[in-house]
Amino acid sequence: MRQRGPIAGRRAGEPVRPPGLRERLGGTDRGANPVELAVVMPVIFVLLFGSIQVAAWFVARSTALNAAQSAVNAQRVHQAPPGAGEARARRFLTAAGGWLVGWDSPGPSCVTTAADVTCTVRGRSLSVVPGVDFPVRQSAHGTVERWTTP
Repeated sequence: MRQRGPIAGRRAGEPVRPPGLRERLGGTDRGANPVELAVVMPVIFVLLFGSIQVAAWFVARSTALNAAQSAVNAQRVHQAPPGAGEARARRFLTAAGGWLVGWDSPGPSCVTTAADVTCTVRGRSLSVVPGVDFPVRQSAHGTVERWTTP
């Protein structure tokens, strides 16, 4: 039976050296993991919070679009009173939560002509990362209900 020791696996002519600290500790890089983690964690946090911020922007866009569509549906009804669309959009945004912020400063707006109506909702996305928010502007369009002759 062949004996394996510190010389086993050595090339011919290579000097024999005593086992160093790394070999005595099992060949591991002790202390390297915390240093690697300290270098990588800021990048992981930026990616994590950045993706959450982008998701909040998409939810804010969806909320604004749904409010605009709701306003168009209220304003396009036959003989709808002026301001019915804006009032419906305000009720929707109040009930929708805080995903879209700053929507009440200009407020939702609807432009009605004889044939169609366009409603626009503006605001900003909820800020997950301090100081970072994206503008949101969504519009919806529809035809006004009216009597026509065949």
